[in-house]
Amino acid sequence: KIYFFSLTNNSFCTESKECLEYELVCKTDEYEVRHYSPTRWVSTDAEAYFMGVGAAMAFRRLFQYITGANEGGFQMEMTAPVLVKIPEETKMWEPAVYTLNFPLPAAYQDKPPAPTNDKLYFTEMPEMDVYVRSYGGWMLSVTSRLHAHLLTKELERVRASYNRSYHYGVGYDRWPISIYPTSFTPRLIFILPSHPFVLKH
Repeated sequence: KIYFFSLTNNSFCTESKECLEYELVCKTDEYEVRHYSPTRWVSTDAEAYFMGVGAAMAFRRLFQYITGANEGGFQMEMTAPVLVKIPEETKMWEPAVYTLNFPLPAAYQDKPPAPTNDKLYFTEMPEMDVYVRSYGGWMLSVTSRLHAHLLTKELERVRASYNRSYHYGVGYDRWPISIYPTSFTPRLIFILPSHPFVLKH
């Protein structure tokens, strides 16, 4: 079952009519553990030397999809959050692959229209728990990796097992990877306890 919730004044969700709901499992001063239900996302990969560049290219493709670049030409409301999958190990002077994901609106979760761009695909996110660290301001490669490091440092301290190959940068505004946001925007870092079983179509 897919869960979405409406806008509230206390929510990070200030620019979208639908946001992914979660259950708070526990919370410390450093991080939260959240439980998410299964969801379907539209995704695309972009190769770049910097996260901001790759995410910008990917964002354009996904935004074109929800604004009509799909079979049927359906116009969809943008949902939140937007996830950027960020690899942990990157080599200097070599580009990395960044994956951007939009959650599909509730009305299109079961039967989303096929994208007209063959660089887009659907990703099935399973039911999962995630470790979450919140911060505000810009989502850049350096800030994302800094907060991911701070979260993993705390997870190491409590001897928690977690996915060491990648983390997710998470944004709730319409341009989550903006270099110059217009306001102090909440950002999140997601780290998974283990690799989820993900299907690509």
